[in-house]
Order: sequence, then structure tokens, then C-alpha cells
Amino acid sequence: MLHQYLLPKQALTALAGRLASARAGRLTTSLIRTFVQQYRVDMMQAAEPDITRYATFNDFFTRALKSGARPIASAGLVCPVDGAVSQCGAIDGDQIVQAKGHMYSTVALVGGDPTLAAQFDDGNFATVYLSPKDYHRIHMPCDGRLLRMLHIPGDLFSVNGATARSVPGLFARNERVVCVFEGQHGPFVLVLVGATIVGSMATVWHGVVNPPRPGTVREWHYADRDVRLKQGDEMGRFLLGSTVVLLFPAGQVAFDSRWRAALPVCMGEAMGEFPPLQKA
Repeated sequence: MLHQYLLPKQALTALAGRLASARAGRLTTSLIRTFVQQYRVDMMQAAEPDITRYATFNDFFTRALKSGARPIASAGLVCPVDGAVSQCGAIDGDQIVQAKGHMYSTVALVGGDPTLAAQFDDGNFATVYLSPKDYHRIHMPCDGRLLRMLHIPGDLFSVNGATARSVPGLFARNERVVCVFEGQHGPFVLVLVGATIVGSMATVWHGVVNPPRPGTVREWHYADRDVRLKQGDEMGRFLLGSTVVLLFPAGQVAFDSRWRAALPVCMGEAMGEFPPLQKA
């Protein structure tokens, strides 16, 4: 994994972002065709299956799906993305499992805010990895009202399984966008983690968050704007893929019994349940 440290990741990512947003006509179509063949992308699920209709590679990569392609399960929590479960389970104090033998803290993940992180002490987490072939829009696991968003600068290591097993604190080291919500059962967080070649991340309420990349933490507050999203609504997207980490407070989530490391998942599948609300 030495090459992960030596690669000019920021420069490669900036170049990839420019190429992915370029309107290059037949060259763009040729690139998309090669990508579809290489990664066996199922274009029949796309709202627009004709690859020649995409003006840029980013348009293709963030393609919408056909209506009904991802039905929303009848569950308290649904999976927010297509991908594979990297890890999920209990948070040990403030420690999250990254891979066997590797842990990182909730404080580091959310950008060094101990007050925010403390809400998830001994809570639960789920990490889902999106591969290149996957659908790259991110949806709400449950209803939520947006409170804050932070853009945290960082490295741009790859986030595949091999890197997660070898780079300490990977998800708390990479560039990321932290979205803090209030739900019916309490606060929850969705963290969009960047990676090598991930050109940018965007949310439906803000648009493209990065670039710019000023090298300092940026924060936006939304408590007075009443930004509400329903379960299954799109909340963001990766312009070239990565990983999502979810945080929930202690005692608030019971994961579906099928959820375990390496499980392939689709957006809208049952992820877990909340405990019944206590009557006043």
C-alpha cells in the first residue's frame, strides 16, 4: 500500500474532475462505453439507458434510475445507497470498527467536534462502500430535518477493502462531508467520504460542496431553514464513487439480521428498525 502514500492524489483527483465534467462528444461516449463494459454496469436500470445521451461522464455516473427500480422497504431504516456493507454494528465508546485490527473515533470522523460526537457514544454505525459500477446517488435512510453540514478537508486515499485494512483511520483521514440530521428518534449523521479520483460531492440543498477545497473546515447551519427530507428522498451524490458512514445514538437502532460485512445491498432495502416511541 506504499503507493497510496506516494501517489499525487489531490492532483489526480482534480484532473479526473475536469475530465469527468468535459463535454467531449464522441470521446465522452467512448469513455462511458469502455467504463460500462469494464465494470459491467447494468444500463437497463437507468432512466436513460442510451449512453450516447450523456453529455459528460459525470452525467452518466450520477445517472437516475427508472421509476420503481429501487422500491422503498417498509422499515424504520432503509439502505441509503447501492454498494456493499464494509462494517456495521455497535460503537465502542467513541470507537468505530474500520476493518479487523483498525478502529477510529467518532470525534475524528465528524471533524473534531466532541459535542457532536458524544451524541453517538456507544451508539451504532454502518459503513457502505460504493464500487464504480454502483448507482451513485445517496438517499435518506429515514425522515430527517437538516441541522448542519460540514466539509472537512483531508487525504484522498482509495476506500476499497484493501486500503481499509491497511490505512489507519482511513474514513477519518479522507476528505468528507458530514450531514447532521434530527429524526423522529433523535439525531443521526450521514458522512460522505471522498477518495482518490472522487471529483466532488454534492447535496440537494447546497449543490456541489467540493471543490472549492480551501484546506480548512467549512460549516453551514440549517436549523432556521426547515430543510426536511423524507425517507427515500435523494440527499446527495458522488461525482465518482466512495463510501457512506452512518451514525446513530445508543439504543436507537436494531440492524437487520442480514446486515454484515461484505453483504451486497441496494438503496431502499431494509437496514434496521427503531424502537417503538414511548407514549407521553
